[in-house]
Amino acid sequence: MRKAHLRYKGSDTALIVDFGDKRTVIKTFEENHRQRYGFIMPNKNLIVEAVAVEVIGLTEEATNRVPQTLPRSEPSQPVTAVTMYTAGKNYQTPIFERQTLRVDDRIDGPAIIIEAGSTTVIEPGWQAEVTRQDALILTRIAPLPKREAVGTRVDPVMLEVFNNLFMSIAEQMGVTLANTAYSVNIKERLDFSCAVFDRRGHLIANAPHIPVHLGSMGESVQAVIRHNKNQMHPGDVFVLNAPYNGGTHLPDVTVITPIFNDAQTDVLFYVGSRGHHADIGGITPGSMPPDSISVDQEGILIDNFKLVDRGHFREQEIIELLTSGPYPARNPHQNIADLQAQIAANEKGVRELRRVVDHFGLDGVHAYMQHVQDNAEEQVRRVLDVLKDGEYAYDMDDGSTIKVTIRINHNQRTAKVNFTGTSPQRSTNFNAPMAVCKAAVLYVFRSLVEDDIPLNAGCLKPIEIFIPEGSILNPRYPAAVVAGNVETSQCITDALYGALGAMAAAQGTMNNFTFGNDQHQYYETICGGSGAGRGFDGTSAVHTHMTNSRLTDPEVLEWRFPVQVEDFRIRKHSGGLGRWHGGNGVVRKIRFNAQMTASILSGHRRVPPYGMAGGESGKVGRNYVERTDGHIEELAGKASVEMYPGDAFIIETPGGGGFGVKV
Repeated sequence: MRKAHLRYKGSDTALIVDFGDKRTVIKTFEENHRQRYGFIMPNKNLIVEAVAVEVIGLTEEATNRVPQTLPRSEPSQPVTAVTMYTAGKNYQTPIFERQTLRVDDRIDGPAIIIEAGSTTVIEPGWQAEVTRQDALILTRIAPLPKREAVGTRVDPVMLEVFNNLFMSIAEQMGVTLANTAYSVNIKERLDFSCAVFDRRGHLIANAPHIPVHLGSMGESVQAVIRHNKNQMHPGDVFVLNAPYNGGTHLPDVTVITPIFNDAQTDVLFYVGSRGHHADIGGITPGSMPPDSISVDQEGILIDNFKLVDRGHFREQEIIELLTSGPYPARNPHQNIADLQAQIAANEKGVRELRRVVDHFGLDGVHAYMQHVQDNAEEQVRRVLDVLKDGEYAYDMDDGSTIKVTIRINHNQRTAKVNFTGTSPQRSTNFNAPMAVCKAAVLYVFRSLVEDDIPLNAGCLKPIEIFIPEGSILNPRYPAAVVAGNVETSQCITDALYGALGAMAAAQGTMNNFTFGNDQHQYYETICGGSGAGRGFDGTSAVHTHMTNSRLTDPEVLEWRFPVQVEDFRIRKHSGGLGRWHGGNGVVRKIRFNAQMTASILSGHRRVPPYGMAGGESGKVGRNYVERTDGHIEELAGKASVEMYPGDAFIIETPGGGGFGVKV
């Protein structure tokens, strides 16, 4: 048996195909690549990574001892019987002991065979037979029942099945993305999100990834639908990061794949993956500039770009886009690798959704996509039944204020969330696109639901949101927005919890740390303390609210980049005191072995995270550089600084607020 290991030039992943003539090998490779990853690159050179030959030799046939058993004069008898639930009903099920069975005994299911080391369950429609070698062989003797469509009327059990089924698909997409991505940012830190959408682009279900991604990704899907009406084809894949078209900030790149019916005429669903790329251009490496004043300085803006055209990956076109403009991407080949991983993740979602349709029927799947939204809507309405009106004014380090008023209509079981009074958009980059604000509202009200339901579009149906245009939560183009997604989103969340009286503030920042040069680009968010609430303490050293990524393992970070993680520990006594205390922040110290530019985008370096109901505030964070001569250089909440070999960058993150008067 001869096999060839082939991959596209520039790719790390080889596919194994049968060896043969050149045309056949290429055809087989392209078929397998399209099936697994959703696209091919016919103009890309192929690399034969290895050729393998498998040889199978024949040996003498092994002779098994045939046990000598006396002929049976009557059927084997069970030792007892139990009630077993299987195949949707209860069966009175006999239990047999394995040592009493003899050659040619046949036992029809349902039945159970027990022995010292194992238990064999024989389902209805199956038969067990003891062979002359004393092996137990199971054979289906009744045909599989014809599958029935699940139906369109809601059933509580099936609702739970579909809740978990849709979430499972998104989780499988995420595993595929992490396994196939190139950048540390996606592969190790898991700074990505995957989700399933209905044919209207409404969020149906997600894996437990990044809340700020998931709550806003539906608007990106709907933007693609609007701009490509009647122009989508099977095999098409779209990409965008436009903050003013459903995006968050430019490093968050969204890849969207439509799923067509068997006739290839109508779109049935959409799947999407959003990943934070390590660099997308901009005025600083890592594309998180602390001092950008327009979105153009933050990197390459991608708006409704067709990444795959009917199954063909448009590599040259996307490279031309990534390398265009005054601030192009520094490592476009890394972007390409991560985009291809996102396409592969989407293709996993496509395959799994098709399997669900094959099993349950299209009408049933469409119906339950609506049912899971209706269920989420009802769960949020139940929360609104017990909430009270509230308002909160949340001060930020730069002098901006987020003001929110929440009014509950208990008769209609609805809420109005009004951000009137929020500061106008700034000349800084702390402006948050409207999609980010909606994502924060969705996250907060979903978090108040105790039941395990997917975060989806149904959660927002009872909630009316007003965000004044031209404010920091709904800025006009070309306002800079890179910090709005990561910093202002956290402030929106805490403002909403403050208005609801639900809990004290968390650290209220993602502590965005980037460093790099022309060869290396890295980005991470750093954990801190969460806020306390009635009956519970805050948690120390945790990513809170709108972020849910993790930190890169020190071994991986030091292997891929010329830095050392010299110190990483809990920052004791940084959480606010109270009857229930806030969680503590952390101290993180990175020492540089090469010259690079380092940047920090952070909050709560001036205004402490608030305590609630008499609880104390958490401590503010601190950023500073320790030079090789011992000199300490204090930095503001947002800063960019040149690092030289031997210099160390230290970030002390804020603690969460306390709740209740300490007794």
